[in-house]
This record gives sequence, C-alpha cells and structure tokens, in this order.
Amino acid sequence: MAESPLAIARADARLRLHLVTDAAQCGERGLLAVVQSAVRGGVTCVQLREKSLDTRAFVERARALKALLSPWRIPLLVNDRVDVALAAGADGVHVGQSDMAPQDVRRLMPGALIGLSIESWQQMREAEQAPVDYYGISPVFATSSKADAAPALGLAGLQQLRLMTARPLVAIGGIQAGNVAAVMAAGADGVAVVSALCAAADPAAAARHLRACMAV
Repeated sequence: MAESPLAIARADARLRLHLVTDAAQCGERGLLAVVQSAVRGGVTCVQLREKSLDTRAFVERARALKALLSPWRIPLLVNDRVDVALAAGADGVHVGQSDMAPQDVRRLMPGALIGLSIESWQQMREAEQAPVDYYGISPVFATSSKADAAPALGLAGLQQLRLMTARPLVAIGGIQAGNVAAVMAAGADGVAVVSALCAAADPAAAARHLRACMAV
C-alpha cells in the first residue's frame, strides 16, 4: 500500500512528538493530568499503553483520554489492543510484531492511523507491503521503560532503516533532550518518549524543551 506525499506529510506532523503513557511514572498526579500538561507543551500524538489493566478499565481510560484530546485535535492511539481502540473510538492503533497483523487491523479500522514496531532490517523489508502509516523504530538507545525491548539499534541502525523506506519513522527508546537532535538528524520524522514526559516534574516544560531541541 503506497502513501501519497500529502498523506506522509500529514502523518509527519501528527507524529512529531509522540507521548507513550506510563501510568506508574505519572504517579499521584494521574495520567490524564500529565497528558494534558504535555499536550500544552507541544505533544502531537498520544499512545495509551497499558499492560496490566483489565479490559473494562482500559476502555474507560481510553475514552477519558479521547475526550481530553479531541478539543486539541491530538490523535489517540492504543497500544496493541484493537478491541479497546474500537470501543473507545480511538484514532488508531500501534501494534508490535506479535500483535494483530496490520492487514487485519486495517480491515477492522479502515480509516485509522496504524503504526508498526520495527526492530531490524528484516522486519522492515517484510513490513513494506503492510498497510501501515508509520513505523516505530525501537529501541534506538537502551531503555528501562520496556522490559522486553530488543537490543539497541543506535543511530547507525536508525540511519540504515531510514534508507529502506519512504514511510515516516518514529524513533523510540532512551530518547531525551540531550540526544533528540541526533535522532532527528539520523533520519527520524518524529520521536516517541515515555520517561522524558511521564516522569518529568513539569511535563509541559519538558515537551517544549524537547520540541525546541528537535528543531536544532
């Protein structure tokens, strides 16, 4: 499935700074408050990732986030769970290599924004025929936010993957203000962060700083 230049440009704008949620790192402030603050600072997309919530609570949280983000026209993606995305009216789904196949996601959510995690050049080569809108390149650097993360690709690995596709690349894994400019220079169209925003004392200020560093 080939994307038009306009579709790719639109995805670039939405995925420039992608917040992946971690309720534990948000602490007593609560996930909704942290997300709202980060959006005020310049987050352009939010991915709800929950590994321990039961389905009903997951759907309720997704609906609450959708209501929060809609006035800002910020897309809400759900990590892994297509059923939750459908129930909550989310804007899309991000799936990994062992989750529902992108072809099935696209059939169930024809107008959705769909992302696919890529951890190697072999996966990239196979994914080019999949009906997805962007790739999540993971992990660029070592990270503690995902226990089962693959070995770090490094900037050289990101550069290699950039040469293999015209689709937008969203880099994730160990990204923060000190290295985000190098990540963008290596070929990323956007970045996704967890700790850099969820654990920040001031998520709005942290998001603004990240956006400023990305422009360098």
